[in-house]
Amino acid sequence: MPMEQPRYKAVLLLSEGARRREVTITHCPFTIGREANQDLLLSYPFVSRNHAQIVWEDPHFLLVAAATRGGTFVNGVKVQRCVLADGDLVQIGASDAVQLHFRTADIESDLPLRTLLNQAPGDDGRELSLGKLSWFVQAARRLNALDGVNEILTALIEITLSLTGAERGYVFLRNGTGTLALAAGWDAQHGIRADESTVSTTAIQRSLDSGLEYIITDTLSAGAGTLSNSMVAQSLRAILCIPLRKPGVERKTREVDILGVLYLDSRKERNKLTSIDSDLLNLIASEAAMLVEHTILARAEEEGRRYIEELKIASEIQQGLMRVRIPKLSFASVEAHSLPCKGIGGDFYDVVSMDDGLYIVVADISGKGLSAAILGSTLQGLIYAQLLARQPLSQIAQFTNQFICQKNIGKYATLVILRLTSRGEIEYINCGHVQPVIHLQNEVHQLQNSNLPVGLIPSASYTSELRHIQPGERILIVTDGVTEAETGQGEPYGDERLRDLIRSGATLSMILEDVNHFIGGNQLEDDCTLLEIRCVNCGD
Repeated sequence: MPMEQPRYKAVLLLSEGARRREVTITHCPFTIGREANQDLLLSYPFVSRNHAQIVWEDPHFLLVAAATRGGTFVNGVKVQRCVLADGDLVQIGASDAVQLHFRTADIESDLPLRTLLNQAPGDDGRELSLGKLSWFVQAARRLNALDGVNEILTALIEITLSLTGAERGYVFLRNGTGTLALAAGWDAQHGIRADESTVSTTAIQRSLDSGLEYIITDTLSAGAGTLSNSMVAQSLRAILCIPLRKPGVERKTREVDILGVLYLDSRKERNKLTSIDSDLLNLIASEAAMLVEHTILARAEEEGRRYIEELKIASEIQQGLMRVRIPKLSFASVEAHSLPCKGIGGDFYDVVSMDDGLYIVVADISGKGLSAAILGSTLQGLIYAQLLARQPLSQIAQFTNQFICQKNIGKYATLVILRLTSRGEIEYINCGHVQPVIHLQNEVHQLQNSNLPVGLIPSASYTSELRHIQPGERILIVTDGVTEAETGQGEPYGDERLRDLIRSGATLSMILEDVNHFIGGNQLEDDCTLLEIRCVNCGD
């Protein structure tokens, strides 16, 4: 349901163990849960798919919690609907593993940049210009919209040009490789973005090497060895380079501690650059550096936000591709659960019904996250195509192994493929996976077939095995995210504990709940997938 636009902005300070990050509430309702389409995705077994949401009911933000097993707590009190106040602590589930500190702020910080600039002091005289510079930096640092970054830096240059009397100005910032790249430029005389190809790179490098301001106020009187080719070719009369140091770093510093450079130049015979004093240089340098640091942090935050958004989209695509419709059969039933430890997982399972039987596939890709998910999606399609082509199980494993090895991507997968017929015949192949177990009454046995994982050795060979299953028997296949789930002290869940639970007749939901209880609310370190095949009328 569309909500009224809040008069305040709100953020959640998310604490996950030692990790901290800030999540901005950009719209209401703002959803929280384990499902991939949630605004705040929390991939923990104690978090429900749609756990809670934050809504705006003027003049308050409210937390509305779903009726979940783990519950939702505000300042230690379990709630279903609660007004949120600045500083409230929100816990999702009874565990302390995830904590959300709620904060609000004036919506003024979301005003467009030009609206803020129009409120700045006038520009008549040096004192007012200095005030405008300081005011502008404080205002710009309050902006949380990255769309204004170039505008912010350009406005910084404009103010600095008015202070110094220079004609052109540029801000160069370090990129991911550590080299300087143009972030913004302005030509005061022509009112256009300045052309960076005509700047003096020599002046910039000398400023970087020394860690100090580099100034030439009159190139006509400078010695021949002082001028570079670009200074002469472009008829530059005055140049000023100011290194933008990390706040708190000494004035003369190493190049690696410099965020970027503010560069100014002019072709005029007379200009204010000749009267610049050290106090003004220090002010420009310190204020500009603070603004640049804010810009870098804003870019990093935006890149992180975009990454999360792209990851969410990738997760939705992956879940759509891997969505399995389990067929209803007269001779067998199938149940499965898969829980990624991150928003996107490397485990997958598939259930395919054909005229010669029911095919089950469970796979676990090495590693986690996006790279594992990409390979998982590829393998799912590859194996499905081979099943439709009626390839023998051993041949499917062989082909999958060769495919991964030839790509040389540094990954492998463990894999179980099983075929069950209406007569109770089972053919299965295990490629380095946790051994499936077969359960009837109080008896639990492992299916002993064993081969190498696929993707390790190109020349590996693979063999399958045959056996029969009786009505009432069930086969359980899990990934090692279940058996290797650990407590905070590093104790693994283990095969024996799993077999004991299966022997007691525990369902998949009961197994997941026991794993969650065992790890005590700690974050899962690997994807967890469980699949059960139960023989109903096999062989009848």
